[in-house]
Amino acid sequence: MPTRSPHRRLLRTLTAGTAAACLAALLTACGGDSDAATTAGAAAPGTVTVGRLSNGAARQTTLTVPEVASLHARLPATVRKKGTLVIAVGALPSGFPPLAYVGADQKTLTGAEPDLGRLVAAVLGLKPELRNSTWENMFVGLDSGKADVAFSNVTDTEERKKKYEFASYRQDNLAFEVPKKSTWNFGGDYRNLAGKTVAVGSGTNQEKILLEWKAKLAKEGKQLTVKYYQDSNSTYLALAGGKIDAYLGPNPGIAYHTRQVAGTPRATRNAGTFSGAGQTLQGLIAATAKKGSGLAEPIAAAIDHLIDTGQYAKWLAAWNLSNEAVTKARVNPPGLPLDNS
Repeated sequence: MPTRSPHRRLLRTLTAGTAAACLAALLTACGGDSDAATTAGAAAPGTVTVGRLSNGAARQTTLTVPEVASLHARLPATVRKKGTLVIAVGALPSGFPPLAYVGADQKTLTGAEPDLGRLVAAVLGLKPELRNSTWENMFVGLDSGKADVAFSNVTDTEERKKKYEFASYRQDNLAFEVPKKSTWNFGGDYRNLAGKTVAVGSGTNQEKILLEWKAKLAKEGKQLTVKYYQDSNSTYLALAGGKIDAYLGPNPGIAYHTRQVAGTPRATRNAGTFSGAGQTLQGLIAATAKKGSGLAEPIAAAIDHLIDTGQYAKWLAAWNLSNEAVTKARVNPPGLPLDNS
């Protein structure tokens, strides 16, 4: 989803369980909101435990990740010399599960994004040092050199390429969430929305796309009803009560919620995804480094190594995000155009 802060995009999907995790993050952040260093999480050398302290958001998976010397050699000399990879995450003040938030110990940064940063650091033979800040200060950290790279649900855009270089690692998708018993699927075609009632967050990228589809259907003499609710709890009550057919939101937030309610009377499922960049471009989430840093290429190579070894797939599966997989990391791929950045 283009450039809106992930807090604004994903907090619309909060459930009571998410709120508890976010409260823990908020309490941890009281001392300040910029460059707050967080512990990397205990793990034996050469291993990364994906989903550690995740409060049930992930299936905990321990992976053995040895250094790849040939990739370490491709790092900028300054990074090789210091031996650490300073990873910026913009998850203050409240986090955005399942991507980045403070874990069950109320101090360790967990989530799919920090975990991938740890995996990449391991491949490159570097010690990960995670720094949690506000979304805005995350970019300040990159600009000032206090952080090497951001793993924080950053969408690749042409506007951002003026200052940053990218290594893509995940699709940037929206998704439809429906009751588990529903037989409806999106199927990638807006015409399948005819006659449906769909909830969406006001002022979001997904609202823009949904309203465009509504206008197209109206021209075809068909109706799509769009509903708005004050918060996620109200949205999910409406979904469970049959007042709406589906909810359109960021795919990661829906992946989190479907896992939280699995096995309950309010169980839901994913009924299909759509690129957050729209019909003509697959949006991409990318590791973000300062332009000219020389980090995008070795980081992309490290991600490709994780893809080739199957560890990338295990990382995504642990966080219920397999439907956002890419087949290859790309350095500075086409991003959202300047008129939609």
